[in-house]
Amino acid sequence: MKTANQPSVIIVEDEAVIAMEIEMVLRDLGYRIAGKAKNGLVALDLLSSTSPDIVLLDIDLRGSISGIEVAQVIREKYNFPFVFLTALADVTTLDRVKKTMPYGYIVKPFNENDLRTTIELALYRFASQQIAKQPPSLEHVNKGLMSPLSRREYEVLLLLNQGLSYKEVGEQLFIGYNTVKTYQKSLFAKFDVSSRHQLNQKTKDL
Repeated sequence: MKTANQPSVIIVEDEAVIAMEIEMVLRDLGYRIAGKAKNGLVALDLLSSTSPDIVLLDIDLRGSISGIEVAQVIREKYNFPFVFLTALADVTTLDRVKKTMPYGYIVKPFNENDLRTTIELALYRFASQQIAKQPPSLEHVNKGLMSPLSRREYEVLLLLNQGLSYKEVGEQLFIGYNTVKTYQKSLFAKFDVSSRHQLNQKTKDL
């Protein structure tokens, strides 16, 4: 069972000796190993069945799927950070990995301090981003409005700001299409806006 003081890690590394070394260091640091993969295909299977706190990912994996391709899948499908491991630190390699927006970069050979510092900073940065993504509470929203929202108006607001259509909002809240439009009209009036884009932006600015 994953606990707050035992972040879980997936190690994606094709060198067995290095993977074992990483595992030993991480266990000594108090991390839990959620799984290990020696190539991209195994990594993708592991990612689909595991929910780690962070992934350590070798860039130059042997096989048909590179570490960079695995990173792209993580970015597109999952919600956890990854840190690249590599023996290469040249400009060309850095340019390749920057597009995947990793949460860190560890150059081999590394030491315990490199691992600990990079992982802790990556986890902290990721957690901070998740907090920033959280929508403002109803109480917070109402502090910035002359006319407060009802609980239902607030629920409609959150779904509209996610980009859902009237039909999708209605299905989520079990209300009719026209009822959603009525709530949107009320929200526009209370936020003093005339479009969903303006409504979204004004919500973020509160």
